Amino acid sequence: MESSCQVDTALEILVGKWKHKILFQLITKDVMRFNELKRAIPGITQKMLTSQLRELEQHDIIERKVYPQIPPKVEYSMTTYGQSLTPILDAMHKWGTNHIKHIADAYPKTHEQS
Repeated sequence: MESSCQVDTALEILVGKWKHKILFQLITKDVMRFNELKRAIPGITQKMLTSQLRELEQHDIIERKVYPQIPPKVEYSMTTYGQSLTPILDAMHKWGTNHIKHIADAYPKTHEQS
C-alpha cells in the first residue's frame, strides 16, 4: 500500500487554467482539430494550447494523429487511458455545481447575481 498521498500526482496533470477545459472539449466532442479546440476555448493563445496539448500527450492523456497531406491535418482525441479521467472530471463538475449552490444558499446576500 502506498504510504503517501498521490493526489499531487493527479493534480499535476489537471492543474492550471486550460487543461481541464481542453479535456472537457475532447471528452464531449471525441475528436477535434487544433483550430476547433482554439475556437472552443475562449482566451487561450495558440502558444498555450500547443504547450498544454503537448503536456497532455506526454502523459498519455490525449493522442495526436497527423495525417500525411498538404496542408497537414492534425486531430486530437482522448486516449483509452485518458478516458479514465472522465468520471473524475464529471465528479468534480458535479461538486463544483453543488458548491456554487451551497455557497449561494449559505450566504445569499453576499453571493447574489448582479
